[in-house]
Amino acid sequence: MPRSAPNSLLLHDLPTQAPESMSKAEGLKATEYLRTEIDELQARLYAENRRSVLVVLQGMDASGKDGLIRRVFQGLNPQGIRVHAFKEPTDEELAHDFLWRVHAQVPRRGMIQVFNRSHYEDVLITRVLGLVDAAEARRRFTDINAFERALQNAGTTLLKFYLHVSEAEQRRRLEERVSDPSKQWKYEAGDEAKARQWPAYRRMYEAVFRHCNPASCPWHIVPADQNWYKAYYVIKALRDTLLHMNPQYPASPLGHKLPKKGLELARIRATPAAKPV
Repeated sequence: MPRSAPNSLLLHDLPTQAPESMSKAEGLKATEYLRTEIDELQARLYAENRRSVLVVLQGMDASGKDGLIRRVFQGLNPQGIRVHAFKEPTDEELAHDFLWRVHAQVPRRGMIQVFNRSHYEDVLITRVLGLVDAAEARRRFTDINAFERALQNAGTTLLKFYLHVSEAEQRRRLEERVSDPSKQWKYEAGDEAKARQWPAYRRMYEAVFRHCNPASCPWHIVPADQNWYKAYYVIKALRDTLLHMNPQYPASPLGHKLPKKGLELARIRATPAAKPV
């Protein structure tokens, strides 16, 4: 499995496909096993109600963020998971600092929160479109690092994933949005223009990896040309993180007053209900 991103990298030097050492069948089987482990760990995290996990997903258009969320989190208890997709800011959101709308969506204790795009859009698309200059971007990098430290200090573990899809695979998926009726709803008029801006987006992502990549929450560069491997990578990283956190079921608030098994419990069950007054 590829390592987390170093502070200086060039995306075109990194793989976008699964390693040859793993087959699709092996990856799918491992993913299902890992999901069963996460199911138990998620239940413990929710019951413990002390800490939380924030999963940040970023990637070029057609890198497969929506499908990844479905593949990784299907079958898990929806009570303990929330997903939020950050769209173009509203007028109300633009009237505040750029992190205002993000802070409102961070996970409460016991939850796994998924950001489909995130606060990093404010140092990516804003720079590509020329809405933010280099000086403002540097200030925002500082603010983002402080924001993420504050979340960690409050008990939130961050997992940041960049879904690294090749230009050729992105082009194929964008063409599917035109030719495949089941995917035409995803098509947007600006898809082709964004694809042509690939080099600019790549440079902005590389700047993010240089400035917002602390050891406490590094970026994971995920080979994303094959959906099965992308899901395996993310679910394994999530499982490993939850194992390290080792959440525990809390003790009963009743403590020593819990009824004993057998006769005492049977006596409680057999006690007739009080008659209504």
